[in-house]
Amino acid sequence: MSSLQGFGLGLRAEHYADFAGARRPRVDWLEIVSENYMVPGGRPLDWLERIRRDFPVVMHGVSMSIGSTDPLDLDYLRGLKALADRVQPAWVSDHLCWTGVDHRNLHDLLPMPYTEAALRHLVDRVGRVQDLLGRRLLLENVSSYVAFAGDEMSEWDFVAELARRADCELLLDVNNVYVSSVNHGFDPRRYIDAIPAARVRQIHLAGHEEHGDHLIDTHDHPVRDEVWSLYAYTTRRLGAVPAMIERDDRIPPLDDLLAELDVARRVQAEALAAARPGVPA
Repeated sequence: MSSLQGFGLGLRAEHYADFAGARRPRVDWLEIVSENYMVPGGRPLDWLERIRRDFPVVMHGVSMSIGSTDPLDLDYLRGLKALADRVQPAWVSDHLCWTGVDHRNLHDLLPMPYTEAALRHLVDRVGRVQDLLGRRLLLENVSSYVAFAGDEMSEWDFVAELARRADCELLLDVNNVYVSSVNHGFDPRRYIDAIPAARVRQIHLAGHEEHGDHLIDTHDHPVRDEVWSLYAYTTRRLGAVPAMIERDDRIPPLDDLLAELDVARRVQAEALAAARPGVPA
């Protein structure tokens, strides 16, 4: 199990110079998008080699398509392992979803049907990926906007059972839980309560957009108050899990993200204090 703790940011090209320079931003670790560095050379990989001397990194992928019915892409997985061997991340993660079928990439993170058959399918594939990588995989819950008519269980029961059967770990995206709770009309705290604490290795925090009766997970806004509130609840339930701000568009100056990361630190500290015996939560 990794000893990595604290608060991180997603490494984006706009901030390469900030992290590679003499300044040492108050960040405990950085998350890289795996696919951006699965190349034999080039400037992004050069930047990463410089930055990782000073900051621990974790790897986060977007195209494993672990839930697809297509065969696992062994070339992709070998490239992923080669990158992991090179940068020695604390862990490797991807999304609990499918991104294409019939060898066509739909460029979206599509939700799974929550069925026993899908569970069996995923357990087998996760096991093969973990064997190839030689490490446990973290899987992240995605936001969703539609549900399958054939669902046999809740998303939270599906995620918890997958982690148990596949012996994998979880990247809990608190914003995605909130977005899906509004879109599907469930209590997000019920989701958090069902997640096995021992399996959660990392937390994502991000922004979303409101569109009347539904929310869209955009990662281009600051974290909203309702997500901070759910993060506080999650911390009281799960403890001090490593957490990060995820921003993928409308990238602000690094100082803005560092200020937002300080909010995360404060919310976690207050939630942990409230969770102590004898202190009202």
